[in-house]
Amino acid sequence: MKLKHAALAICASLTLSGFAQAAGEIVIKFSHVVAPNTPKGKAAEYFKKLAEQRTHGKVKVQVYPNSQLYKDKEELEALQLGAVQMLAPSLAKFGPLGVKEFEVFDLPYVFDNYDEVNKVMHGPIGKQLLTKLESKGIKGLAYWDNGFKNFSANKPIKTPADLKGMKIRIQSSKVLEEEMRSLGALPQVMAFSEVYQALQTGVVDGTELEASNLYTSKAYEVQKNLTLTQHGFLGYALIVNKKFWDGLPADIRKELDGAVADASVYANKIAKEENDKAVAAIKASGKTQVYMPTPQEREAFKKAMLPVHQKMASRIGPDLLKEIYKETGFNPAK
Repeated sequence: MKLKHAALAICASLTLSGFAQAAGEIVIKFSHVVAPNTPKGKAAEYFKKLAEQRTHGKVKVQVYPNSQLYKDKEELEALQLGAVQMLAPSLAKFGPLGVKEFEVFDLPYVFDNYDEVNKVMHGPIGKQLLTKLESKGIKGLAYWDNGFKNFSANKPIKTPADLKGMKIRIQSSKVLEEEMRSLGALPQVMAFSEVYQALQTGVVDGTELEASNLYTSKAYEVQKNLTLTQHGFLGYALIVNKKFWDGLPADIRKELDGAVADASVYANKIAKEENDKAVAAIKASGKTQVYMPTPQEREAFKKAMLPVHQKMASRIGPDLLKEIYKETGFNPAK
């Protein structure tokens, strides 16, 4: 571990000096943990294209997908140290960093659709949350959608009771841990890059993933059943090392701001479409049975998980919860 920290520190000093320049170029290393053909992967490549075009080659964006550089738990530290300049981690990652308010996005059934998500993320609430990252040496640039999460397993999941005693892989999030416990499941925190093997070997029994990541990681190949519970949203924040970003020449930063804005429009446009395609592809594979819960079954999942809101209110902030309920029309009593 000490060697890893030392290596990161050396890389950081080399990176931040001269804006990570190589042969006169400004190099932005953009690391992420999912496949290139996911919504995030495609948006990262689109940002690269726009950034390089609009700066006329003065900026070189190097995209590293599939945890090629860092796993989930490592990438934020790498960004803070300057070993990479840009990430798009899931919002759940900021809770362990100390910005617990972001865990509001992990709450079950707090959003019913993309419109409600975007009303919060792209409105005053979302903008205010991004500013809280600055004390951690991170600048939040934008939010990128992915999709709504579903349960997968090697047995049918039609009721909350079906999850009892099952080991379910989750991201590191106190909210998600409590969510699994509310269903009688056993939460297993694990890096995304380790999920396929863990499912294949039985280290975990199932997942809660959006269809795009389940499909592109091929995790569906080792899961016989997928239930479209749509019980929680997974989105990303496009972030940069603040010292690096603030130190860029003003004209370069202006062009990159424009590239970020347009790449974000693209990312949010394709997210639902890519997840819908992934569900269709999983069905067509014949390897996984896809089940759509009835309204009554969905209501049973919602009822089982709603107590998580009250239990996590003090951690997330009751005032923030009230603001989001007001924006979305969510009623925690129902």
